[in-house]
Amino acid sequence: MAVVGEFFADTANARRHPTVVECGWQLVADGDETLLQLSTYGSDQRASGKKVSQTLQFDREALVALIQIARQSFPGLE
Repeated sequence: MAVVGEFFADTANARRHPTVVECGWQLVADGDETLLQLSTYGSDQRASGKKVSQTLQFDREALVALIQIARQSFPGLE
């Protein structure tokens, strides 16, 4: 569980994960700042039932960077 402070291009080999999970989102007020929080939940096959697995928070600056990465990665994305 963390606030994302910076992005970098990772050069390690990666493959699609075999598990599909749900992702919840919410806005978190932190003084004058608003954070977007994304939380993934364990798969339906998880023995303990629905539970948050990972949470990431993004401030405005990190979201601008993420949007730029998405637009570079998926041309034509609006």
